[in-house]
Amino acid sequence: MSDFHLAQVNVGRMLAPLDSPQLAGFVAQLQEINAVADQAPGFVWRMVDDSGADATNLRPEHDDDLLLINCSVWESVEALRNYTYRSDHLKVLARRRDWFERLADVSVALWWVPAGHRPGMEEAMGRIAMIREKGEGPEAFTFRAPHPPPSGSPAEAAHALQGTPSRTEHTPTERTPAEHAPR
Repeated sequence: MSDFHLAQVNVGRMLAPLDSPQLAGFVAQLQEINAVADQAPGFVWRMVDDSGADATNLRPEHDDDLLLINCSVWESVEALRNYTYRSDHLKVLARRRDWFERLADVSVALWWVPAGHRPGMEEAMGRIAMIREKGEGPEAFTFRAPHPPPSGSPAEAAHALQGTPSRTEHTPTERTPAEHAPR
């Protein structure tokens, strides 16, 4: 087991409210696609709201009711890439323009966290901001230019994370593989 895991965040601005007919196709697939993620090899955790099912009630920007966030942790870049592009998730990804605006700015960030760390919303949005402001680097990157895990110890990485919100501030419940093991 690695001392570090890969965190990812992506945001999207919906074309209409979540309960609208335009988003019905997206909403209808949420439970299935989340289950695919939860059972995917290398999945560790995903951010969920108080419902415990998904993160659709969380808003990364309080003044934007149409902005959704997805944040999760994976064992490796390869595990996340396989889920993203080689599972049933791809059928939803292929239709994203039916439900979400094409954002003019960066909407995805990947970064390494010490194993066991669960990013909060502020930390995740900070990684997107980091890419927007400085470009990709070891602290925040995308699939286009992945970086290896840090060479330092997890304790050093945890020290670098000090001051970030605890996972309970923005993730009142969580989903881990054990909760979604096939029955």
